[in-house]
Amino acid sequence: MAYRVTFIPGDGTGPELAQATKRVLDATGVDFDWDVQEAGVDVMKEVGTPLPESTIESILTNKVGIKGPITTPVGTGFRSVNVALRKACNLYACVRPCKYYEGVRTKYKDVNLVYIRENTEDLYAGIEYEEGTPDNLRLIEFIKETHPDASLGPRTGISIKPISVESSERIVRYAFEYARDNGRKKVTAVHKANIMKFTDGLFLAVATEVAKNYPDIEFEERIVDNMCMQLVQKPELYDVIVLPNLYGDVLSDLGAGLVGGLGVAPGANIGTEAALFEPTHGSAPKYAGLNKVNPMAMMLSGVMMLKYLKEAEAADLMESAIADIIREGTSVTYDMKPDRDDPTALGTAEVATAVIERMKELGA
Repeated sequence: MAYRVTFIPGDGTGPELAQATKRVLDATGVDFDWDVQEAGVDVMKEVGTPLPESTIESILTNKVGIKGPITTPVGTGFRSVNVALRKACNLYACVRPCKYYEGVRTKYKDVNLVYIRENTEDLYAGIEYEEGTPDNLRLIEFIKETHPDASLGPRTGISIKPISVESSERIVRYAFEYARDNGRKKVTAVHKANIMKFTDGLFLAVATEVAKNYPDIEFEERIVDNMCMQLVQKPELYDVIVLPNLYGDVLSDLGAGLVGGLGVAPGANIGTEAALFEPTHGSAPKYAGLNKVNPMAMMLSGVMMLKYLKEAEAADLMESAIADIIREGTSVTYDMKPDRDDPTALGTAEVATAVIERMKELGA
């Protein structure tokens, strides 16, 4: 049986990374029927939107997809294709493993974290009011009435942070179920409830209540700023970390830094009806077409997809081959070399070829 999978190349370096990953996935022996769809700045020039409705429909129909990175404009324009996809497909759980692979240059050797990030609300809900607009001014007047000491004027921008019981319960339950299904021992809820008592306070209260249903899994909570320090000082003490949207975005990048950078940081966005797999890093448009960017993060996202499809043997084979290539350090891109100017560094496509050859040696 072939798996019908939505395949989104993305933009910038996305198409190169996506093609390299597709080749490796095909080489595992799993039968894929790729449904190629477009999203990003390139397709926007053609159809007037970076996220065509056909792409959303494809993911909802096929129930699983994998995508290359997509450029998000800074400060202006379309808010984010990634955020829009998560909302449109109700992909409420962002799962980002941060695992050390031997051969990666980092002083942290004992790291195997999984971040479970709530995907649908918090400040990323995008409820913002621009300075000087009528809605913004009405909000300013309301805030002044309830908080007379607030220093707000017409040049103030306002962003609203919704946190709900339903979404908090759903993501925390997902984190505990993930821990149980994957042999993990502890879940840590991260918050700022000491300051934001009605939003983060609600998240913490819900997490504490949900934890009572999982007596086999240790539960603890950490304030977000302390958690940053803890992760830098002793990451080996942590296991599964569940967070609201913004903290999850920030701390998962910190986790990637612990294990060597975004080049080895895969990710998944999972909902009740569909799942979409993608690397954590961005599209790096300045490197587009140069066959230079590290494909490991997207390949590891492919490993996550295989696990999601219950193709455990293929997932283990692909991850083992990737781990071998990283450990040996010869068939890798420039960023994984001790000397970034090392002339023996391979290109994106050549790394894919090396992984495929290693899979053959391991028994693909």
